[in-house]
Amino acid sequence: MLNKLIALGLFLGLLVGLGAAATGNPILHAIARESAPLGKLFINAVKMIVIPLVVSVIFASVARLGDIRKLGKIGGMTLAFYWVTLIPAIILGMAVMAFGLRFTPDINMPDVEAASIPKLQSITDFIISLVPPNPFAAAADGAILPLIVFTALFAAAAGTLETERRERMITAAEDVSETLIKLVWWILYTAPIGIFGLIAPATALLGWGLIQSLGVFILCVFIALIIFVALIYLPILFFAAKMGPKRFFKGSMGAASVAFSTTSTAAAIPVSLEETTKNLGVSENIAELLIPLGASMYRPGSALFQGAAIVFLAHIYNVPVALGTAGAVIFATFLVSLTVAPVPSSGVVTMAPALDAIGVPVAGLAFMLGIDRIPDMMRSCVNVLGQITAAVLIDKNQMQ
Repeated sequence: MLNKLIALGLFLGLLVGLGAAATGNPILHAIARESAPLGKLFINAVKMIVIPLVVSVIFASVARLGDIRKLGKIGGMTLAFYWVTLIPAIILGMAVMAFGLRFTPDINMPDVEAASIPKLQSITDFIISLVPPNPFAAAADGAILPLIVFTALFAAAAGTLETERRERMITAAEDVSETLIKLVWWILYTAPIGIFGLIAPATALLGWGLIQSLGVFILCVFIALIIFVALIYLPILFFAAKMGPKRFFKGSMGAASVAFSTTSTAAAIPVSLEETTKNLGVSENIAELLIPLGASMYRPGSALFQGAAIVFLAHIYNVPVALGTAGAVIFATFLVSLTVAPVPSSGVVTMAPALDAIGVPVAGLAFMLGIDRIPDMMRSCVNVLGQITAAVLIDKNQMQ
């Protein structure tokens, strides 16, 4: 129901905005103009929740891993697979979107948004800025990326404590994150009105150009996801696990269908476990460990989507993405994609750290939320295929 209401808010915003742009009707222009504060209020609410949500989720996820030295061969191989494949996903999403931009019309967002772009840093300055001299000041200033680095290091240290102390801290962090997730739901219930307040004024100003650009974005994400599966997962399965594409897709079709229709990898866990063990021959011990782990922290489709979305939003807001800033985007997206919170359109909501890293206005998230249902279905399907690929690969190497 929420997705339908969000789509309705997007449709009405486009209808009013396009009507104002095409006819010049003063009433439609007034509606579009006066609805802008609703959009700003919605974006402020999203920004309000991003920092505490990302920090609490990252802390709980990293700390629960415990002492990395104790994870053993399976844990080490699994994390290595996750980390190694996430980087190509992000880069591929950025590259395909960068190519697709040549097919988008030229549009100019309002100058008030472009004014928020900070001065670009060199690679050296960026690396230095990752370690905040005062993490509380970083949080107050909205510097999310240094705060994420501090949180990850703090959580890794917490993971080495004795079990009782570690579990106490993890439980507290999970309680905080669950409370914040409830708050995110409340905020998302206002999304239809907020998105109307953001889309209507922008569309009244930009007209059909914005609609065409969003269509190109969705197509680029779809193409990039197909390329990623074909160039990363299928060769790994064929050469490292001796499994052909036909058997893999036939054996994982049920789980992929559930993820596609529900946009939830967590909802696909039962089917993933059954198909991975019965159809693909993975041992129950490996499947029961890696499928839930993958559902909680491995979302390559989301990482690819975020890379493409950041390039797209940087383009429409005229923010240059140089080599140093591209590194910042990849690093921020990599960290966040490992710990995406289990909330609706979480791949969109948690893009804020990467947007912050290069100075793209967070208001751009409204465009992504408005069209997110279709990309979310596609990337959720790829997320599940990646989680099953990891289980097949690790199981095969354990047997050797």
